[in-house]
Parts: sequence; C-alpha cells; structure tokens
Amino acid sequence: MKWDNFLSQVRKWPVIETSLLIKKNPSLRVQINRWVKANKLIKLKRGFYVLSKQYRQTKLFEPYLANVLKSPSYLSLEKALEYYNLIPEGVAVFTSVTTMRQGRFLSKVGVFDYRHIKSALFWGYKSVKLNKQVGFIAEPEKALLDFFYLKAPKLSKDFIYELRLQDLEKLNVQRLLNYADKFKKPKIIKFAKLVANNIKDQ
Repeated sequence: MKWDNFLSQVRKWPVIETSLLIKKNPSLRVQINRWVKANKLIKLKRGFYVLSKQYRQTKLFEPYLANVLKSPSYLSLEKALEYYNLIPEGVAVFTSVTTMRQGRFLSKVGVFDYRHIKSALFWGYKSVKLNKQVGFIAEPEKALLDFFYLKAPKLSKDFIYELRLQDLEKLNVQRLLNYADKFKKPKIIKFAKLVANNIKDQ
C-alpha cells in the first residue's frame, strides 16, 4: 500500500490500531515500520500509532491516549491536579491509575505513566471529551487522595503547604472527607482533614 492510500484511510483517526489493517494486508507491517523510521508515523506502543503532526487532521487529546494505551485507567495525581489548576506547576508526565500492571510508555507524543491501584479504590473519576475522543480523569478530590495514597509522603502541616494548592474553591470539602473515609486508612483520613482545615483557614 502506498502512503497516500494509507493516509486517506486513517487521516481522521486520532489513534491508528493496525491489527485489523495488517490482518487484511500482512505486508503493511513492513511498511508501517518504514513510515515510523521516516517520521510519518509515531509509535505509541505495539500496534498503536498516531500520525506525525504534519499529517494530522485531528488534535490529539491526551486523556484519550492515556486510556487507549492502558485500560481500565484514568488520569490522576499531579496531571489531574494541573488539569484543575489546583497546583501552579506544569506537569510533563501523564500519570494514570489502573487496576492493571503498572508501567510507562515513552513516545514523541508524551510520557504516559501508570500506577497500580486495587480494584476497591478504582472510582472517583469522570469522562472528558474532545474532538469525539473520550478519556477519563479523576475528580479533583480523588486526584488529591490518589496522590497522597500512592506517593506516601510523610504527613505534616508543612507538607500540606509544600503542595502549594491553589483555587481551593474547586475542592468540595465534604466530598473530600467522604472519599477519604472510603479508603479506610487513618493516614488518608487525617490527610483529608488537614487539607479541609487548610481550605477553611484560607
């Protein structure tokens, strides 16, 4: 298959899953490898590609890409906190939580990191959509609790201030406390209460 013919088929696809295409045309596997080397395609992981920027018609939506690379998963931790403008820093890595094995995917599109969480804690997220691409992201309260649960920092008032949380009106204090209770861990509950008190103080 020539590049122009391939491009006419996939140009509107945000992510190209090649398994079905190769099943119909086995020789396409070799051509795909050549197109990656020629910087026409970007490999996300085995069997999943996106068009290089000059060929794309659809803007890529990273929460969608994160879910395609590993499912079930949802964006959380620092990247979700940045999404809600709860922290001032820009975050380069797209960190998701998953009930599957943790891992990392590196590509020219971005760095996608996955942290394992047990099934009982896989909740507190919502769907987000852009250009018909649907992804999943933690609610702000759950993103904050996921961060503390998975990073396991030493709990103190100084740590709360070091988080440099901002736009705190976006956090629902009661939901934060209720979600913390669902973790059934005293340290998580104490963390949520410290954040809640910090919000009230401000």
